[in-house]
Amino acid sequence: QVQLVESGGGLVQPGGSLRLSCAASGFIFSSYSMNWYRKAPGKEREWVAQITSTGGTTNYADSVKGRFTISRDNAKNTVYLQTNSLKPEDTAIYYCNANIYGRFYWGQGTQVTVSS
Repeated sequence: QVQLVESGGGLVQPGGSLRLSCAASGFIFSSYSMNWYRKAPGKEREWVAQITSTGGTTNYADSVKGRFTISRDNAKNTVYLQTNSLKPEDTAIYYCNANIYGRFYWGQGTQVTVSS
């Protein structure tokens, strides 16, 4: 079965960085685009970034453009989100997502808290 397991979250000061990882299994990882989303308390889930199956194309939400970088290692079935210049408003649970034949799969999420 499809499994997505996020890791790498934590507590970081404003201006700091974290590298989030999402380990995938149960499907042909290299055939699918992958996404990162986030959900902050009291707010709706927000799309953050997307990477195509080969990693050749990436797209970002305006709120993170220039600060976050999505990447993938198809040999390790893992997608990453490098988060730099973090702001308090980046505080959220971060989820990776795969859309496989029209069905959305989600991991359990990893908490990112940006606070001094």
